[in-house]
Amino acid sequence: MADRTWSGRVLDLASVVLPGVRRVRAQKIPFAHAWSEANQKALTSGKPLWVALGDSMTQGIGARTVSGGWVPRLEARLADRFAVVNLSTSGARIADVVDDQLPRMLTLPAAPALVTVLVGANDMLTPARRRGVEKRFTDLLDRLPAGRSVVATLPHGNAAANAVNALLDASAASSRIHVADMRGPALGPLRGSLADDWFHPNDVGYTRIADIFEGPVHAAASFRSGA
Repeated sequence: MADRTWSGRVLDLASVVLPGVRRVRAQKIPFAHAWSEANQKALTSGKPLWVALGDSMTQGIGARTVSGGWVPRLEARLADRFAVVNLSTSGARIADVVDDQLPRMLTLPAAPALVTVLVGANDMLTPARRRGVEKRFTDLLDRLPAGRSVVATLPHGNAAANAVNALLDASAASSRIHVADMRGPALGPLRGSLADDWFHPNDVGYTRIADIFEGPVHAAASFRSGA
């Protein structure tokens, strides 16, 4: 709790001092409302459900509009194949996906045909947050639907991120999940790809994330259809 309070105070101060941080933080509520409305439409669409789990990057925070995030961009490339139910929340950590988002997914009227997970950046912010991250990610992987889930690796180079990525690689090798690999040069140069807060992606950055997810999502969709 102390770590969460400390980080919140730092962001509050930064939003006062730095206009770019304030502009990006101001997207949180309207983007959440937009996804809530879109989710209701998705649930009555009759299409197979794509459930998106994660943090502010799955909300699309930092893009010019909510449609500029990686989820809407990839949804458009999939030619309206799925209806997206976005259960992500800004500021979410791995434990929030396990304790809140996954239980909400289980209450949906139909089981998801596809699940994507992009989370962990907020767990990497401080050494205190990184403690226990491997165990939390193990819990997350154990609860995902086998073969139908695409999980992003962590681009960070610290020991905690490396341990999580090793878990993902092992899970992918056993065909439980598909990996969207964000390590190394996958995300491209930071210059020109970050929003005004210098933390979240902008439209360029989200296009790159959609590129990374596209192949594994097609693989997960093929697994589902038996192709």
